[in-house]
Amino acid sequence: MHWLLDAFARSQEALFESLVQPLMFALGMGNLLEDGFAATGWLIVGLLQIACMLLLLAPLERLRPVQTILDRKAVRVDVIYTLIHRLGLFQVAMFFTILPVTDTVFGTLRANGMGTWHVDQLWPGVTDIPLVSFAIYLVVFDFLDYWLHRAEHQLKPLWALHAVHHAQRSMTMWSDNRDHLLASALRTLVMVVAAQAIGVAPGQFIGLVALTQLSESLQHANVRLSFGRIGERLWVSPRFHRLHHAIGIGHESAAGKSTLGGCNFGVLLPWWDMLFGTANFSSQLEPTGIRDQVEPDAQGRLRDYGQGFFSQQWLGLRRLVGAA
Repeated sequence: MHWLLDAFARSQEALFESLVQPLMFALGMGNLLEDGFAATGWLIVGLLQIACMLLLLAPLERLRPVQTILDRKAVRVDVIYTLIHRLGLFQVAMFFTILPVTDTVFGTLRANGMGTWHVDQLWPGVTDIPLVSFAIYLVVFDFLDYWLHRAEHQLKPLWALHAVHHAQRSMTMWSDNRDHLLASALRTLVMVVAAQAIGVAPGQFIGLVALTQLSESLQHANVRLSFGRIGERLWVSPRFHRLHHAIGIGHESAAGKSTLGGCNFGVLLPWWDMLFGTANFSSQLEPTGIRDQVEPDAQGRLRDYGQGFFSQQWLGLRRLVGAA
């Protein structure tokens, strides 16, 4: 872990000093160098992720596709979401909005003698080993992700935004970041607060986010892939997650079509679904989307979730106002 973090730090420093820092000075942004350095780290991580997607996941999608992708325009819109999130644009926005607030709050707490809790200090000599602390942080964050994700399927205002993600009928490796920006900001806020509260180092936080995002790209890939009876219960697979996106299965409860619910909310680990009774290990590969996209209402209308990036964001806001 140490050599990996060192290699990343050297790459980040080299790119920042050779390209990002001179560009920021030229644009009169010399007072934001610290934010620029952090953004450089996210840029490197994003480029590595996209390279893995193109070199590893794209061939898998061609080799073992679940469905023939007919709506290429919808996939291109998902690529826009991916670039916004993976190349640091979304993170930079968070630097100027969420992070200053959380830094002020936790700085005030520390100034008043209320220090943050450090997980890696639980068992000196063991939990301070980078791989051990990384594994602990991963489990903690995934537990939070499970409940946040489940809330998005059970609370109408949150579902109004999260529906952007589930409205994709042509799901591919690019679909992970397809979501309403407000929903993404809420999740980022929860994770940043949790990271600062339990003492996650910046390098480990970037590693956790990178691993999660890459795994989610695989989960959403248009690939016929299962991890087997045991593997399916250790890590979320494309087959397991596709059921979460299945029409009438992934976003409805057993109580009826109009009741929010679903299954397979785990982001990385299916353990929480198994523990709290929301796991579905059925082997069927169902079409993805939302029921009211394909089944007309009493007036014979289908719900429009938007075709382009801006229309999806705008309609999400309208649904939020209606739900509220």
